[in-house]
Amino acid sequence: MMMQDLPPPPPAVVAEAPAPTQARDPSVATGRILRISAALTDTEVQVDSRFTGASIVLYGAVFNPTDTPADVVVVVRGPDAPVRLVRKSQTAGVWLNSRPVLFEGAPGFYMTSSTRPLSDIANFGQLRRLGVGLDHLRIAAPEERRTETRYGVRDVVISRLGEDYLDWRRAVIRLREDEGLYAADPQGVRFVDDGLFRAEVVLPTSAPTGTYHAEVWLFQDGEPVSSAELELTVEKVGIERGIYEFAHGRPWTYGILCVILAAFTGWGASRVFRRG
Repeated sequence: MMMQDLPPPPPAVVAEAPAPTQARDPSVATGRILRISAALTDTEVQVDSRFTGASIVLYGAVFNPTDTPADVVVVVRGPDAPVRLVRKSQTAGVWLNSRPVLFEGAPGFYMTSSTRPLSDIANFGQLRRLGVGLDHLRIAAPEERRTETRYGVRDVVISRLGEDYLDWRRAVIRLREDEGLYAADPQGVRFVDDGLFRAEVVLPTSAPTGTYHAEVWLFQDGEPVSSAELELTVEKVGIERGIYEFAHGRPWTYGILCVILAAFTGWGASRVFRRG
């Protein structure tokens, strides 16, 4: 039997490895996004008997790949606390205190700094929505209240104070401004280099203790496009902290000790003057 020649085997198929994809650099995509970055020189402030105030620098950078300029707004808000106000009124020739008004919560410290006046950066509605600026500061009204829409602004507080509510609110802001606890600097944010900015946060001696929240807003064409949030802690140290914690932790005991100390001091002073 004659054997036929077998056909040659088919050529081997060699699979070519796909060309490696080029790694994407995240900084390339990030560099095309308008954003802001910020930090504080100090994140803790210690308060003792020698405390005369503090000055903290908030600094950061604006990454703006566009040709449209951007504005920076810094808002620093201290811990909220109730505020009790009374108004003196003259009745039959005698000045008397009116019924007390209790605001449920107002910032113990509030500061705004910006590259320009806030009214030039964003419109009224945008600032009101964000609560940026003393004119738009959110202060909780008394318990007896309702909300309505007036002048095209939603959630306007109408309380038992009626039309006097705004006067009481302005009184809170005015008193805090006199104490150096509320402030607004329309040119407090300064660019020191291309995209680098700084702002100064000044804490007075009466600054309350607690956690402060700082918001850094980046505006462009009247709209907020980026933001950064920071925290600052103001706390008592030394013997002042011990007395503070004891007074708040055991108020009755603290009050009794204060009465005993006052009585002992008075008795000691009377003995000294009697000998003289």
